[in-house]
Amino acid sequence: MDPSRFFSSALAPVWRAVHERLSSGHPVRRISLGPLAEPEREALADLLGLDRLPAARTTVKLADLEQAVGGDLRRVVTAAVGPIGNLSEARRTADERRARLWDWFTTHPVIVAQPALLPWAQSVRRSGLIGGTVETTRSQLEKRLLVLGALPAAGSPLPVFAESVLGDPHALDDGTAHSTSVLKALASMFDRPVPGDAAARRELWRLAGVSDDELSSTVLIAGFHPTGAAPSDVVLRICAEAGEATVLTLRQLRRSPLRSGSPPAVWVFENPSIAALALRRFGPSCPPLVCLSGWPSGAGILLLQQLREARTKIYYHGDFDGEGLRITASMIARVGAVPWHLRSVDYLAAVGPQGPPVGRVSPAPWDESLAGSLLRHGIAVPEERVATALLDAMAAEYAGPSSSPTGLA
Repeated sequence: MDPSRFFSSALAPVWRAVHERLSSGHPVRRISLGPLAEPEREALADLLGLDRLPAARTTVKLADLEQAVGGDLRRVVTAAVGPIGNLSEARRTADERRARLWDWFTTHPVIVAQPALLPWAQSVRRSGLIGGTVETTRSQLEKRLLVLGALPAAGSPLPVFAESVLGDPHALDDGTAHSTSVLKALASMFDRPVPGDAAARRELWRLAGVSDDELSSTVLIAGFHPTGAAPSDVVLRICAEAGEATVLTLRQLRRSPLRSGSPPAVWVFENPSIAALALRRFGPSCPPLVCLSGWPSGAGILLLQQLREARTKIYYHGDFDGEGLRITASMIARVGAVPWHLRSVDYLAAVGPQGPPVGRVSPAPWDESLAGSLLRHGIAVPEERVATALLDAMAAEYAGPSSSPTGLA
């Protein structure tokens, strides 16, 4: 049957209503119409063969409309309005795509490696899709995860860092969506408030190794015997032979990368007091060690990157508290550090009846039971409390500047 006779403008509200209900994906038996103008009521009465005009607001059975158009209602509606969809199926498909997106995001290697980022990831998920689409959201989140995966940085100015990671020196400028989101992630990682002014934002970037000054960014080193002739090699060698520590700046590490004669293994500590105790005990025989003084500076990150490139094994120890766990997770993710005497059994052997609180504790990817142990006891174990045991372990595991360490676990 040629349906063209049904396409008067007066019947358009009827076909639009039928189209909407059929596109819902749910069973439909009747539709509600109205308010209808008088010409529309007359057209509906003629279509259905009624002996009087329907009310301005009325209900019509789909079976009656089907009969009125000769049993081909879907064809008429499609010709009058357009293809009939399935909104229910479309919503289900959209829900599945969103679920896959958020599953990808919250289980991304960058998030898994640093569980301190989970609160940020959950807040991003609660905020919903970026630009209203899964594609836009994934594209934007991929870029932000690239940035977080490259932090802490090795002392690059912010525009240089943004160019190297995102290909745009202005991508992380103040006020950009990427900058705002990444700073919220860093606040979660460092357990700091979300920055509310320019000074607080600069401080977060500094903690992440971005915009460090080449001379003020330093790292403490002892026990290194490099074989090169660069000024930093000479300084490290002289200090090691004298049983002293030295400090290298970011500028020195950039100008004279530490590669020649790098040790087979290095012990990295969170607190400078451990370095002082090691020098007092070992003197000129001190094993190679690095002190980060908390979160690593740009100089610290660059040094550890150079050691990793030289195939030096990096063993890390820090405080048994929330921040210590976060720093360790960051060192594992960023420079491939190996946690050293930092397992639940080590914590339980050292924790006492009193001590500072553990603070906010995030999961420890290298030991599933460690975070739970800290939370159950609620007492932190500062690195200094286990200093003697750590130095004993270093003495047992270090065989000299030209030998590989033994007994490491």
